[in-house]
Amino acid sequence: MTYERDVIVEREGTGVGTILGIILAVVVVLAIVWFFFLGGMGPANDANKNGDTNITIEQPVQPAP
Repeated sequence: MTYERDVIVEREGTGVGTILGIILAVVVVLAIVWFFFLGGMGPANDANKNGDTNITIEQPVQPAP
């Protein structure tokens, strides 16, 4: 005995996964742009790369007893 069934798959609109994937891709691209150009690797953080890290602190002079 053989059963024959017709399977009809209807797709309407855009899937939620596609929308979430696009939003996630945009967020990742914006995070990369911020990190490289505005945040972690920009010239503003290169101020101390010239090797001048000597800090001189003068102690206050105590009066003699």
